[in-house]
Amino acid sequence: MEPGNGTQISEFLLLGLSQALELQSLIFGLFLSMYLVTVFGNLLIILAVSSDSHLHTPMYFFLSNLSLVDICFTSTTIPKMLVNIQTQSRVITYEDCITQIYFCTLFVVLDNFILTVMAYDRFVAICHPLNYMVIMNPRLCRMLVLVTWIMGFLISLLHSLMVLQLSFCADLEIHHFFCELNQVVQLACSDTFLNNLMIYLLTVLLGGGPFAGILYSYSKIVSCICAISSAQGKYKAFSTCASHFSVVSLFYGTSLGVYLTSAAAQNAYSSATASVMYTVVTPMLNPFIYSLRNNDIKRALQRFLGR
Repeated sequence: MEPGNGTQISEFLLLGLSQALELQSLIFGLFLSMYLVTVFGNLLIILAVSSDSHLHTPMYFFLSNLSLVDICFTSTTIPKMLVNIQTQSRVITYEDCITQIYFCTLFVVLDNFILTVMAYDRFVAICHPLNYMVIMNPRLCRMLVLVTWIMGFLISLLHSLMVLQLSFCADLEIHHFFCELNQVVQLACSDTFLNNLMIYLLTVLLGGGPFAGILYSYSKIVSCICAISSAQGKYKAFSTCASHFSVVSLFYGTSLGVYLTSAAAQNAYSSATASVMYTVVTPMLNPFIYSLRNNDIKRALQRFLGR
C-alpha cells in the first residue's frame, strides 16, 4: 500500500490501554464482558421494539436505531482489541486502520445526529402533543434517519480520504486501542494542517451545533412542563425525557471533550482511557438507562422474553 506521497507502510501498532503484561488478562476479561453486555442489551431493545406493536412509535423507532448504531460502534473497535490481546500482537494493517477510522467516525456522527433527532421528537411530543402524530409521521421519521446516515457516510468518507493523502514515517505506534482519527493524523510526517483544521471544524459544527439544538429543545420542554398545572402531568412529561437527557449528558460529556483535547493531549494514554467512556461505556449503559426508567420497554421485554 502506498499512501500519501510515497511512504510505503503496511501496518500500525496499537499499544492499547496498557503495555503491562500482568494487566492484559484483566483488560481482556473486562472488555469482553462489556462488549457482550453491549451487544445483548442493545439487541434486546431492538427485538423488544420490533416485536411489540405498542412500541411502533417515533420515539422507539429512533431508540432502536440508536441501539443498532451502538452495536456497530463497539463491534468496530473491541473485537480487534480482544484478538490482539489474545494473540499477543499489536499489529493492525494499514487498510484495517483506515477502515476503523471510517466506521468509528461514521458511528460517532450517527450517535450525535440520532440523539439530536430524539430531542426534537421529545420537543414535539411535549410542546405540541395534539399535532405529534401529524408532525412526526412515519415518512418524516424515515427521512430523518436516512439523512443522518447519508451525512455520516459523507463526513467519515471525507476524513478517511484526507488520511489516505498523508505520508507516514518510521514511528507508527498508536497509543490507543483502536485507530483513533486524531492520533493517526499526529503520526504523519507530511503536512497535517488541513486534516487538523477539518477535524476541529467538523467537531465544532457537528458536535456543538446539534448539542445547541438539544439544549434549545430542552429549554422549550422545561418551559412547557412548568406550564402544566398537575404534578402528575409534570412527572409524566419529565419521565419521557429523563432517559434521553441522561444518555445525552453521558455521550456529550465524554466524546466532545475527548475530540476537542486529544490532539493536544500531553499523555496519549490518558486520551485513550478517556475514549473508553464514549466508545464502550456509553453504548453499554444506554439499554439500562432506557429500560430501567421506561415501563413500556420493561413490559415489552417481559413479553418478548416470556415467549
